[in-house]
Amino acid sequence: MVEEEKDKENDKENENGIKLGFVVSEFHRDITYQMEILGREHAEFLGAEVIHTFYTPGTFDMPLAVKELLRSEDVDAVVTLGCVIEGETEHDEVIAAQLTRRIMDLALEYDKPVALGVAGPGMTRLQAQERVDYAKRAVEAAVKMVKRLRAFKG
Repeated sequence: MVEEEKDKENDKENENGIKLGFVVSEFHRDITYQMEILGREHAEFLGAEVIHTFYTPGTFDMPLAVKELLRSEDVDAVVTLGCVIEGETEHDEVIAAQLTRRIMDLALEYDKPVALGVAGPGMTRLQAQERVDYAKRAVEAAVKMVKRLRAFKG
């Protein structure tokens, strides 16, 4: 599901012109909801605008959503938000490793930053809850990378 967020008040160009796409995992939604709210607040604080939000069933599904947002000319960077909680097998480690590898590849393929705001692997639910601030870190990294890439390219 993709939601476009265009408020009449927010239609004007934001302060530094940075437009973000969010990819948010619905798995463990009680945690990712908090991450999403913190990420949005921090983006606004930094003067960036979240223009698209793509919800995925889980973190495994994120790379395709990231790719779709990176294809969009109006998106400067993508922020991924989710958590990978430890189970009884090593499934969480496999998922997290493949996710990070693929989103790094997509950033290089599309020449746009993709920030990792996915907590885990190897965490309990409580540890994931304590790490919802990873969303703020990811938003900050995306904004910094856009600014630095623009400055470098002149």
